[in-house]
Amino acid sequence: MSVPARLCAVVPALLPSAEADVPEPLGLPGHRLPARRGDDALRVQPLDDAFVPPGDRVRPPAPWPRRRGTWAVAPDASLAVFAGVHALRAVEPSGATRWEVRHGCWYGACRAPHTSYEEYGDRADHRHPERGSAGFSVDGAYVWALVRGPLAVGESGADVVDEWLLLDARDGRMLARAGAGAAAAGSFHLPHPADPGQMGLSIGEGQDGAPLRRGRWDGTELSVRYVEGDLALMGLSPSGERLMTVTHDQDAPAVRDTGGSVPEGLEWDAGTAVPRHPEAEPDNDEALPYGDWAGTRTPVEVGYPVPVGIRPPMATLGDGRWVTPADSGEALYVWERG
Repeated sequence: MSVPARLCAVVPALLPSAEADVPEPLGLPGHRLPARRGDDALRVQPLDDAFVPPGDRVRPPAPWPRRRGTWAVAPDASLAVFAGVHALRAVEPSGATRWEVRHGCWYGACRAPHTSYEEYGDRADHRHPERGSAGFSVDGAYVWALVRGPLAVGESGADVVDEWLLLDARDGRMLARAGAGAAAAGSFHLPHPADPGQMGLSIGEGQDGAPLRRGRWDGTELSVRYVEGDLALMGLSPSGERLMTVTHDQDAPAVRDTGGSVPEGLEWDAGTAVPRHPEAEPDNDEALPYGDWAGTRTPVEVGYPVPVGIRPPMATLGDGRWVTPADSGEALYVWERG
């Protein structure tokens, strides 16, 4: 069975593909934020729910090259946080640094407490470091960040490698910290769509595993749930009460409750239940299909009227629409079921 996809909007590229990473769709309905990281800045275009720009683009300058870390943007585009090799830095659209939190070096063999990017930026052994990440809460009040220890201030436990921090977005003040129980090569954050005190953290340890963490802040205490299994977090339901995950080897997508349990009928064998992308190479096991995983229906193939790229995978917008990159990489296509 196949269902048609209807094109709702085309969001132009904020930067040429040769100068930037793939554009990323951020934000909730009514407050969309397509963003693209360039060599020297992060470009953000606030859009309304019809994907029309109500205001000017925002361009926070980047403190280090795009290959040396990750980034996150506040829901109102008033602040960008760059998660670099040695520090988290919060930058305002004007270019002013609002705050910085220094931590251990993400290059595995290095134990130096760097104070600036210039200390290691030209060193060959720091060209391919591991990575942390940051994410804003749904209301922009908090920044959650996975960092490599030790921090420049405070004490870490002797067995802690990576730490999960909860920071006040206004001034970078640390509200809470917890051991991540992992040694990350990469990670990303996925905020709860309704509760500012909840955050999902998907960690990649290379071939060693894919730990999944769920954090909850009650205003006083941070609690962290270790979801069992090697799972990558792909999305959250609009209520935040269901998780979309896939196993580390990408062979079993599933819908789970917040504790990690799979309701009956909501886990699939990707090899048999998910149709392959028509342009996938026959021997490419990582060719990601595009399908509809909503509710308890059997996954179905989606038919597109124009070519869409195989990678990166689609991003859901939480309102029945989803996004794919144009084949050229120069735009984002916004879709709904036709």
